[in-house]
Amino acid sequence: MTLQRRPVRSRSNGAVRGVASWMSGTSVTPNQISCASVVFAGLAGWVLSGAPGWAGCLAATVLIQLRLLCNVLDGLVAVEGGKKSPTGALYNEFPDRVADSLVIIGAGYGAGLPEVGWLAALLAVTTAYVRVFGGALGFEQEFLGPMAKQHRMAVLSAGCLMGAVESLLTATQYSLKAATVVVAVGSAVTCWTRGRAIARRLRAADV
Repeated sequence: MTLQRRPVRSRSNGAVRGVASWMSGTSVTPNQISCASVVFAGLAGWVLSGAPGWAGCLAATVLIQLRLLCNVLDGLVAVEGGKKSPTGALYNEFPDRVADSLVIIGAGYGAGLPEVGWLAALLAVTTAYVRVFGGALGFEQEFLGPMAKQHRMAVLSAGCLMGAVESLLTATQYSLKAATVVVAVGSAVTCWTRGRAIARRLRAADV
């Protein structure tokens, strides 16, 4: 199976590349950065899980962005920094799945919709499974949306920011509820779009 890197615009960001260049000169490994993303995601999920309020919502937003930054830095340090390792492909995938689940499940509990949070986490993991399964069949991996990883985290970040304002004004969490539902529905649609793309390639290969 050929492994591809997810297209991420922030890889070309000068500040991000500067941080990656600095980290490449330290003893920090890409695998450690990948694991750090799980720590940030776990903290975000923990903060969100307990009726976060405005401060918790803002903190969760920052932690989600730090998780995403780690996801960019690990690849840059590995590839551009020349720190690839034999287990890099493993650490590139598994921590992401754990991190996704921690954030989404926490958001579900914070929104008062734990079942939706668990469903959204399951569907988010399934989107990655469908993508990797396509690669296992010998096709280029599909990073199609509408709810790929960066979109899921963008929706949850927006939900947290809006939730912070909402919490100050009305002490409710409808924004977080909406974000959790959107992630669940969008992830289900993403599973379908990626599966359909694989089916199309299989039919074309059979011609």
